[in-house]
Amino acid sequence: MKRAASRYATKICLALAACIGMASLPVHASELQPGVHTGTLQGALYRIDIPANWNGDLVMLMHGYQPVGAPIKTPMTAADATPDFLKEGYAVAQSQYASQGWAVGDAIVDNEHLRQYFVRTFAHPAHTYIYGFSLGGLEVAASIERYPHTYTGAMITCGLTVSTPEFMARGVLTPLVAFDALIPGVLPDLAAPDSPSFIPEDIFAKALQAHPKEAALLKKRLQEAPGTQLPLSLYYMAFREFERRAGGMPVDNRKTIYHGFGDDAAFNRQVHRYAGSPAAMTYARRNVTLTGRIDIPLVMQWNPSDPTVPARFHDIYPDQVRAAGNGKWLTVLAPTGSGHCNFTDVQTTAAFDTLVHKANAGSH
Repeated sequence: MKRAASRYATKICLALAACIGMASLPVHASELQPGVHTGTLQGALYRIDIPANWNGDLVMLMHGYQPVGAPIKTPMTAADATPDFLKEGYAVAQSQYASQGWAVGDAIVDNEHLRQYFVRTFAHPAHTYIYGFSLGGLEVAASIERYPHTYTGAMITCGLTVSTPEFMARGVLTPLVAFDALIPGVLPDLAAPDSPSFIPEDIFAKALQAHPKEAALLKKRLQEAPGTQLPLSLYYMAFREFERRAGGMPVDNRKTIYHGFGDDAAFNRQVHRYAGSPAAMTYARRNVTLTGRIDIPLVMQWNPSDPTVPARFHDIYPDQVRAAGNGKWLTVLAPTGSGHCNFTDVQTTAAFDTLVHKANAGSH
């Protein structure tokens, strides 16, 4: 199975846990109906898959970034990783989220609503794991920080595990203003209300091809893997969508000193400066800022030459977790595969088996 870049304790829990203690079997599992259960929960489509050989455990699966307006099928279709877990006997629950785009706030809330719904409607699982890929990785990290003691373990693959303010500044605005400074005349003013919502990738590609020296400098500075193309169209689309969601410019780079783009003095004179909106910047912090404070095993893995979540972001959350004194919970697996979120089902299963082993080794 290959997955391309474009694919994709609450009160109830505490009360139940207090009643059943360390029970190894789920509550009222005998009443469980195997199969696919779909519907809408508080404005978000959901899908729950329960195998006939259910092992009593649940995986909450959080998908990656979906552009606003991307087609959505009703009933909700399963993410590509779903069969990997079903074959091992796990039930899988996944929310479509109430909105698309940078839907981090909706994703965290909708995922928790769905988890609680599973407990109320089907069974209280013996163990509940959470898994997310791409932008779903940020949502998983935020979920295990926001809802401590809720999950047995968490797994993140190809994850964008960077706080939103930092990613908008370093991950999105920096590549865009650097491109604009080195190859002017292509990128519109990001703060202009009439700027387009989307710029086709071939426009950026043609500009980079016409300026090979500047293109090589950008790729080197931004740690993009050789042979990959800067995903500037994706960055632009995500930034504009988040700007609308936040109600204004979510980043302020007026005092930022940029380094590594050739002549630093000339570059910093040339780069476009944007004044951030206080309300929009507050929205970015709330949706979401990570702390590294976790209390369960977390397994993370990336593709080594990921063009969408490049290597410069891979160490940020692991370093946060260690700095918060929680390194004992963290396992970072060696990079494998290629591209973005391009893992085989064997690799996905092996990573999850590592998580289960860590969880069973005395963490819970």
